[in-house]
Amino acid sequence: MQTELAPEFRGTDEGREAEAILRKCVHCGFCTATCPTYQLLGDELDGPRGRIYLIKQVLEGKAPTRSTQLHLDRCLTCRNCESTCPSGVQYGHLVDIGRRIVDEKVPRPAMESATRWLLKEGLPSPLFGPAMALGQAVRGLLPDALKAKVPAKQEAGAWPTATHARKVLMLAGCVQPAMMPNINSATARVLDAAGIQAVIAPEAGCCGAVKFHLNDQEGGKAQMRANIDAWWPMVERNEVEAIVMNASGCGVTVREYGHILQHDPAYAAKAARISELTHDLSELLPDLVPALKARVHAPQGVVAYHPPCTLQHGQKLRGGVETHLRALGFDVRVALNESHLCCGSAGTYSVLQPELAHPLRDRKLGHLEQLQPSVIASANIGCITHLQSGSQKTPVRHWVELLDAALAAA
Repeated sequence: MQTELAPEFRGTDEGREAEAILRKCVHCGFCTATCPTYQLLGDELDGPRGRIYLIKQVLEGKAPTRSTQLHLDRCLTCRNCESTCPSGVQYGHLVDIGRRIVDEKVPRPAMESATRWLLKEGLPSPLFGPAMALGQAVRGLLPDALKAKVPAKQEAGAWPTATHARKVLMLAGCVQPAMMPNINSATARVLDAAGIQAVIAPEAGCCGAVKFHLNDQEGGKAQMRANIDAWWPMVERNEVEAIVMNASGCGVTVREYGHILQHDPAYAAKAARISELTHDLSELLPDLVPALKARVHAPQGVVAYHPPCTLQHGQKLRGGVETHLRALGFDVRVALNESHLCCGSAGTYSVLQPELAHPLRDRKLGHLEQLQPSVIASANIGCITHLQSGSQKTPVRHWVELLDAALAAA
């Protein structure tokens, strides 16, 4: 697909990147068939191909409208289209560029702007933890819509105290310690059982995804640089063998630090190294299975596994969780239909686009419940929280919590 960039974009880093991405697009339409929002709405402009044309028009100088902004907002950034695309179009990078440009040119309604500001400033804030604790204390009194976003209080359990020669860095995350603290401590306990010590740098905070994808890209980059600074002393001294992510949404973002900061002379090389070292927790499973197999007492019952989009499409990691948990004795199954589709969580999407997020959630739960599971598992706190909000009878957990519990029961 050829494009003639408007003068304001010629010669810029964004312009060159967008032009290179557009050049790969061949208008085949394979992406449309696997786009969740196109399946729901049936509008070409609510599929990847239509959004690509909207972005192309803006880059060529056409003034974007509120309608342009709405079509881009409705994109989940699930990147299913990238898995489907035969030409390797990096749609996720293109839509980030398009959204930033459109937001600069199209003002949002006051209430919408306020909501987005509260999300991007509130979720990574130190005040989020106390606010979540207050919400959990009065959860029974909350209206249903708000209660769905406030999970029941969870005990984290003990953090292992043993020291091991093998060490990995782990990002605590911005919302996970307050909403579901057991995910982090369960990760540390499972790694400890395999002789690996999980280390958290206190200065590291939000991965930067929340601000970056709400079009405060400079704010997101500032958080990315802060994390690099927090991790770099241990990385530089070769004290850790990897940076391990147990939230696939954070994982896909940190793995792209090198791309996002490639034009930052002070951080480009460091960011590339951080991305190289970053692995999803599931990538350690081949190493963990032999060490843990004799100690795991897997429970009876079906585990219905939902692979997050950020894992299977963003990081291109497919099948690892299911395969290795089965090797440990779990009866893990994925949905027979649409296991590749997004559940509708997508970071802050379920808050900003509930009219689309809830049908996608219910559609996903319908497929998972057909497996008659005793528990639903996933690998990202956003998916877990979103699915649990619609699941009345089946608990939704992180797969590492199931493995941790199976170790404790052995």
